[in-house]
Amino acid sequence: MRKASVIGAVGAGILKILNATLRFRFEDRAGIAGRGDVPPVIWIFWHNRVVVVPHTYNRWLRRKGAALTSASKDGEILAEFIQRFGIRPVRGSSSRRGAAALLEMVGLMEQGYDIGITPDGPRGPRYSLNPGVVKLAQKTGALVLPMHVDYARCIQLKSWDGFMIPLPFSRVTVTLGELVRVAPTSTPEEFENERARVEKILRRGDTLDG
Repeated sequence: MRKASVIGAVGAGILKILNATLRFRFEDRAGIAGRGDVPPVIWIFWHNRVVVVPHTYNRWLRRKGAALTSASKDGEILAEFIQRFGIRPVRGSSSRRGAAALLEMVGLMEQGYDIGITPDGPRGPRYSLNPGVVKLAQKTGALVLPMHVDYARCIQLKSWDGFMIPLPFSRVTVTLGELVRVAPTSTPEEFENERARVEKILRRGDTLDG
C-alpha cells in the first residue's frame, strides 16, 4: 500500500506540472461544465487518453466525481493517483469485484457523484466499449457523457491500448459530447445494439490511431 501511495503521489505531481504547460482547447457541447444543477452523469473516455482527464474534470466540470479503477496492483496505483485530483476511486472490473463495484457506483450516484469509466479498460480490446457502462446507465437512468481527447503531439507507447502522453507545451483538444440517454433493453440482442451504439458515439469523436 505504501509503494502504491508513493508512486501515485509522484505520478500526480509530474502530471500536474505537465498539465500546466499544455495549451488546452475545451468545448462543452453537453452544456454541463461548472453546473451543479445537472444530475450525476457517467463520463466515458478511452483508456489511452486518461492522462489529461483528471485535470480536465477539476478545471471545467468542478463536480463531485468518482472513477472506476481495476482491482489489480496497477489499479491500486491509479486509485492513489486520482485521489490526488480529488476524485474518489471505485475498485473493480469485469473480472474482479465487478458486481460489488457496480453496486458501489450506483450508491455513489445516489449521493450525487458523477462516475468516470474507461470503457475499454483495463485490458481492452482497444476502443471496444465493455457492457458495464450500459448496465450502469440502465440501472441508474443516468445520462452518459462522452469525453473526447485529441493530442496535437504526443508519445504513443507500445502497450495494448497505445497509451498516449502529450508532449509538453503541445495543444490538447477536449470535447464534451452531447449527453447520451441509454435505452432500456429486454433481450441480449437489444442490449448489444445499445452497447454498439454508445461505442460508435465515443469512437466518432476521437482520432483513432492504430
